[in-house]
Amino acid sequence: MQAPRRNLLLAALALALGIAAPSYAKDPKELVIGTSAGPYADQIKLGIKPILEKQGYKIKLVEFNDYIQPNFALAEGSLDANVFQHIVYLNEFAAKNKLPLADLVKIPTAPIAIYSKKHKALSEVKEGATVAMPNDPTNQARALVLLDQLGWIKLRDKFDPVKASERDIAVNVKKIKLISLEAAQLPRSLQDTDYSFVNGNYALAAGMKLKEALLTEKISANYINLVAIRSADKDKQFAKDLAAAYRSREFLAVTNKYFPDYSKTEDQLALEAAGASKPGK
Repeated sequence: MQAPRRNLLLAALALALGIAAPSYAKDPKELVIGTSAGPYADQIKLGIKPILEKQGYKIKLVEFNDYIQPNFALAEGSLDANVFQHIVYLNEFAAKNKLPLADLVKIPTAPIAIYSKKHKALSEVKEGATVAMPNDPTNQARALVLLDQLGWIKLRDKFDPVKASERDIAVNVKKIKLISLEAAQLPRSLQDTDYSFVNGNYALAAGMKLKEALLTEKISANYINLVAIRSADKDKQFAKDLAAAYRSREFLAVTNKYFPDYSKTEDQLALEAAGASKPGK
């Protein structure tokens, strides 16, 4: 893409999102953070924003309803950081689109899980059941691995759990009908499917409860969500302060109060372990 055309498209994107175009005179204490609607936005509102505001920052939150726009908006400067993705997705998206993005810090993460409005248990599955799953490659791989663990499908020998796709299905044991949908549409799909995989953030945004899941993924380090920034900003003060906020005891307290069913980060687990080791604990 030629530079003038690309700049016009990026400007149009910023205008459509209601985000001011980047400015060289921008106040370094004014941060625009993009996220998906739901719990990761709530983490910022309830925990991160108050911490940073005490340090003199002004925080603007921009919520997106897909997994595509936030990275482009970050790369072109309309956002200072975004919060919605895990490292596998970030690395693949950045490499494919040649975007200079980097991970900053991990965040508490709601797991992907299987839900149903038609069945009370996974044991009720019948041949030909419809199962919806995310259509983005990395989250779809997570769903396929869980289906393999359930015995509903059998993936080929030596498959890559991070890159598994429908091409890796060796045997469709239960003859299930797989339906690939945008992650944000998966909660709605429960009206029409037997079972649906739903990412935790979209489940909560749709008013679902994580405890309602019939099976919940045990999140690996690959799928803990993170804060992403531009690679060039990694050593800037705002990045250091943003990372410190997510690693703080104040944010751990917010996590325990409002997000108790989430997978905590290694930083948070270390804080809890240190607290438990103190005298009187």
